[in-house]
Amino acid sequence: MPIEVKIPAVGESIESGVVSVWHKKSGDFVNAGEPLFTLETDKVSTEIVAEKAGVLETNVPEGKEVKIGEVVATIDDSKSAPTKQEPTAADKPQEKATTSAPLSPSVRRIVEEEKLQPEKISGTGKDGRLTKGDVIEAAKAPAEKIDKVQDRQSEDGRVVRRKMSPLRRKIAQQLVMAQHTAAILTTFNECDMSAVQKLRADSQEAFTKKHGVKLGFMSFFIKATVEGLKTVLTLNGRIEDEDFVQNNFYDIGVAVGTERGLVVPVIRDADKKSFADLERDIADYAVKAREGKLKIEDLTGGTFTISNGGVYGSLLSTPILNPPQSGILGMHKIMPRPIAIDGKIDIRPMMYLALSYDHRAVDGKEAVTFLVKVKDCIEDPKNLSLDL
Repeated sequence: MPIEVKIPAVGESIESGVVSVWHKKSGDFVNAGEPLFTLETDKVSTEIVAEKAGVLETNVPEGKEVKIGEVVATIDDSKSAPTKQEPTAADKPQEKATTSAPLSPSVRRIVEEEKLQPEKISGTGKDGRLTKGDVIEAAKAPAEKIDKVQDRQSEDGRVVRRKMSPLRRKIAQQLVMAQHTAAILTTFNECDMSAVQKLRADSQEAFTKKHGVKLGFMSFFIKATVEGLKTVLTLNGRIEDEDFVQNNFYDIGVAVGTERGLVVPVIRDADKKSFADLERDIADYAVKAREGKLKIEDLTGGTFTISNGGVYGSLLSTPILNPPQSGILGMHKIMPRPIAIDGKIDIRPMMYLALSYDHRAVDGKEAVTFLVKVKDCIEDPKNLSLDL
């Protein structure tokens, strides 16, 4: 009896995904543990593998959105793998021409999604292997693509219409859903970064020598955010049907931009971690994000999110909530600005802060209280132990 291939549960609050790429076609024999297709959600790409060996029969095309639990293929485990025939002398030259180094899962996924020809791409890895960077660069160059059907250019050449990627479509749906299901309001403040910059500069050498990792700004804001959430408990909770769920733990999501879209890996139990622990987690997630190795468990379960648009030069923005969370803190570019201090004008490195929150759960007074607490912690960070 054929075995059904169903869309597995890949994380809380995820109800659907997109079958972005079939790694095997109908009629192909697949081995147990072999990747069948890539499932794209708004959070991460996941390769779904075969549970048993057999002949595959697909039910849905690439690019189709599917629900959790939906049957997308069957595997007939009563059929065995075809026997291999010895290549003839005439076949050997052709075999040699088509043989290439195996592709890693992340590289193979991009090659198949972007419909690239790997044999035409120069590899910069060991023994000429293709790296993720190689195929990303190739994907940016239209000459390397073999399928132009989805790119439709107007007769005068002024407009090009192309399909959105499955991941981008899911992100778009999630953002619209966030706007439609929460009463989002944003409040602003600014903080003087002088004290943090000085503390960081004075401590950097000793901190790096002791812990083997550099001290950045994000760890200060994670620490300050935890203090703010302890002051305003409702920002660390969420609305669920007719209930409000209060979280008594602090799993802070840190938004990271990648070539394939925005992801939000979660720093678990941030309140219990030292500056060094936070910096290690941030660095590890950055590497995983670049290499496409983030897992769904890395991206789910956060109670609050921090987004740093300042790394891209953003001076001010209104961040959108990461459902079902009730708040998100937006950091921005540090800019020297004239401010009044003790009746005198001084030039200080200033950063605008933005807190978007769900007004159904959080009052304006609470939102302002949280942001002021974050500001106070950043402007007077001496009580935040660096563990030197």
